[in-house]
Amino acid sequence: MPQLNPNPWLFVMISTWLTFSLILQPKTLSFISTNPPINKTPTTTKNLPWTWPWS
Repeated sequence: MPQLNPNPWLFVMISTWLTFSLILQPKTLSFISTNPPINKTPTTTKNLPWTWPWS
């Protein structure tokens, strides 16, 4: 069965993952986030009981 032959596809898969992990990933991780979560203040919600009209 030809689909079980890993000869051409194993090299393609390994080279793709190496390219991603060694070249592309550090470049994308070097960008600064536009909304850093440190600057956000936590908001608390006020829970009020719901008054049902039929009770």
